[in-house]
Amino acid sequence: MRRNCNKSRQNPAENPILIATIESLDQEGRGVAHVEGKTIFIDGALPQEKVTYRANHIKASYEIANVVEVLIPSNQRVTPKCPHFGLCGGCKLQHLDAQAQVAEKQKLLEADLQHIGKMQAENMLPPLYGPTWGYRHKARLSVKYVQKKQRVLVGFNEKGTRYVADMNSCEVLVPEVSALIAPLQTMIFELSIRDKLPQIELAVGEGNVIVLILRIMDVLTENDETLLKAFADVHKVQIWTQTKGPDTIKYYYSTGDLQTAPMLAYSLPEFDLNYPFKPNEFTQVNPQINREMIHSAMQLLNPKAGENIADFFCGIGNFTLPIARSGAQVLGLEGLANLVERANESAKLNNISKVTFGVADLFKMTEASLAGLNLKHGKFDKWLVDPPRDGAHELVKSIVENTAPNTIVYVSCNPATLARDANILVNEKGYRLSAAGVINMFPHTAHVESIALFEKIQLKR
Repeated sequence: MRRNCNKSRQNPAENPILIATIESLDQEGRGVAHVEGKTIFIDGALPQEKVTYRANHIKASYEIANVVEVLIPSNQRVTPKCPHFGLCGGCKLQHLDAQAQVAEKQKLLEADLQHIGKMQAENMLPPLYGPTWGYRHKARLSVKYVQKKQRVLVGFNEKGTRYVADMNSCEVLVPEVSALIAPLQTMIFELSIRDKLPQIELAVGEGNVIVLILRIMDVLTENDETLLKAFADVHKVQIWTQTKGPDTIKYYYSTGDLQTAPMLAYSLPEFDLNYPFKPNEFTQVNPQINREMIHSAMQLLNPKAGENIADFFCGIGNFTLPIARSGAQVLGLEGLANLVERANESAKLNNISKVTFGVADLFKMTEASLAGLNLKHGKFDKWLVDPPRDGAHELVKSIVENTAPNTIVYVSCNPATLARDANILVNEKGYRLSAAGVINMFPHTAHVESIALFEKIQLKR
């Protein structure tokens, strides 16, 4: 008998416990099964497992559910390292062996390329690995004063809710930052604004420079300031504050003063590059795998002296400056003016001259505006494209024969939009997908980062 599709409107605890065999993982790290013609997404289940589950959200064609019991476990199931796994929503795959996580991400990439892009890569690249624990150098933590319990919670949100998880450590954060969670809870509880401090953004740079941006919604008292400064002195951190929008972020305190306080920075030794950055500016959360990613991108792009190369969505020049080290002339375009300003500073700091940065809304690219870039800067031999999750749809649609580069290296943080754009490049713009592979930028999460090489098909005359 088919179940009532409106049961999800009732108490999920009233839904029956059923059995399913898991076929695969979806892009949120949930097990996928099919029962009575419906697709069931089961949180906590792994491929090839037999589980019991209870639905908490029922629709006509699919259900979302949680595992009740694992009847036949996968041989790749492991014991999660973090004691908060299952409660905290930060990591969803700690129960799956680390290498198996990467294999599943590769399957997701291949499936999206096939089903959305209508293609296969000619070659699948070896996955790029980095550290699996203590890798996260940037994060945004929620803060909540719980009056009934007379305590403050600091951490990621609980899985599937807006509540802050009750945690005192985090295995994926840099260990020095994980060790700050409990002291932060204690210190914030002593503040007069304990209920007016909803968020802490953190960034870690080389040399163990740690910056905490406190989102402050009220005026600090003299005692509050004493507590914050004492915390910074004891734990060797810089404190910045934010009162409204991003433009209100400013340095507040560290031992010494702003002139002597070390600035956040990361380096790329392979290219003899150093990148200073402000704590609210975008950088990769995993600097170790960032180095591997750039090495791979440079091998695929193969920039050479005398070439003219465009780096779209360039940020602070993460790829632009390594490309310029080859002797190529490079144009880096980015939508945020503050990142372009930082990129120019880094180019000057690293004595790189064959580079130009500019501000451009790449989500509004047209054939005419792309032609204008080629007219102003010369036709580009190659592109490096590193867009946000929305992808580079308008950019790739704008390609016509006289603006088409010979090579495009596309770095993606969303395999679905990569596959969508690949469909345009291969099936409309005359490219072949020569290679693709995953980058394990976020171990223990379902996030899939990838890299792809597109090469223009040269027609024989």
